[in-house]
Amino acid sequence: MIWYWQHRESLPCSLNMFYQSLHTSKQSIHQHLNRLLLEREQSCYLSRLISEIRVDHPTLSCRAMYYKLRPERMGRDAFEQLCKELGFLIDKRHHGPRTTNSSGVVRFDNLLTNTTLTSINQAWSSDITYFEVDGHYYYITFVLDCYSRRILGHQVSRRLTTEETTLPALKKAVSTRAGGIPANVIFHSDGGGQYYDKDFLKFTASYQFRNSMCEYAYENGKAERLNGTIKNNYLNYYTINTFKQLEEKVDLAVTLYNRDRPHKALNYQSPIKYENSIVIL
Repeated sequence: MIWYWQHRESLPCSLNMFYQSLHTSKQSIHQHLNRLLLEREQSCYLSRLISEIRVDHPTLSCRAMYYKLRPERMGRDAFEQLCKELGFLIDKRHHGPRTTNSSGVVRFDNLLTNTTLTSINQAWSSDITYFEVDGHYYYITFVLDCYSRRILGHQVSRRLTTEETTLPALKKAVSTRAGGIPANVIFHSDGGGQYYDKDFLKFTASYQFRNSMCEYAYENGKAERLNGTIKNNYLNYYTINTFKQLEEKVDLAVTLYNRDRPHKALNYQSPIKYENSIVIL
């Protein structure tokens, strides 16, 4: 299916005969493929969210999670079946958070394995987390430089679509590095659908990023730890009652993290101060 979307413009005209033999149309085939892609993408999103919720609420039932998340294109029974397929039933014991189930979808090699970073703009990493405000789940996407730990781009969104999460966050990151982005920067993430969406891949290709994906959460450790740092050390201490307040507080947290927060791995300098020291040297 992914191959079809990538090569559909170059397929021979004889496909029209194929459509006719099936008593269908090209439009119907495209509509069917679009529905399949949306369903698979949503399953990947939900897998990620369910795993994060279970970290905070280890015994929360699948049905309760359904009513908290209220996915737009999935009913209660289908949601519970998804939980069962992913192993999230509460009668099973888990030893840690599960990562996105991306079997059957695009998966890139993990390019960070055995890679030693020596400067900024060699590898960026991204992840999506959730934050609950007055019973509603909102989503926060981060893009950081793996060497300096600087948050280059972030986005707060009401929904988990690529257009509202990874794409605007990456565009902000590119804007942050307006001075120039070298070719072949590794862009590392989990296997979530937002990171293999066709529009997202078109954007990364335009800047010659090398897409990289992890199989397990610990293989995206810097981004995973950043999620916890922002939520546990900043957002949980703020008064946040609305989506707008969440946007404002995330902006504040990112500024404080980048400019003021000492980082042990950076000789107790903030990410921006550390980057400036590299430029000076």
